[in-house]
Amino acid sequence: MDSLTSRPAFFPMMPADIDEVLSIETHVSAFPWARGHFMDSILGGHSTKICRIGGKLAGYLVVMMAVDEAHLLNIGVDEKFHGQGIGASLLRHAMDIGLNDGMKRLLLEVRPSNAQALALYRHYGFRQIGVRRGYYPASGGQREDALVLTRALEDIFA
Repeated sequence: MDSLTSRPAFFPMMPADIDEVLSIETHVSAFPWARGHFMDSILGGHSTKICRIGGKLAGYLVVMMAVDEAHLLNIGVDEKFHGQGIGASLLRHAMDIGLNDGMKRLLLEVRPSNAQALALYRHYGFRQIGVRRGYYPASGGQREDALVLTRALEDIFA
């Protein structure tokens, strides 16, 4: 990402973007969201964003605001852009969204088996505050726990 055309640019997710988003979601998630989840998020007023680099969809995020807390519901990065800092850019953007909306913290759930995501979240100061037992579907009809992580937002520029 060394030229102006390759810098991440964020835009509101529109219904016309959902096919592209789904093409990423189905490749990066073993249990992907369906079209209706993204459409409901857009229509429900959640902060739904896409990230483009040089015109190509690199990633997306969905953040829901509740009282004083932003909740990161979904985040994904196209495999072609893995290892290029896009996940970090999306996470920082999610924190900015929450801060700009007056939220005090960002909350998220993550699979304990998702070591890459856990490392990213911990790098950005997220700490575990709980476990949701059997939260995620897993292979063979099993369920996987979710680690509940949070991070204060008022100090993100400190």
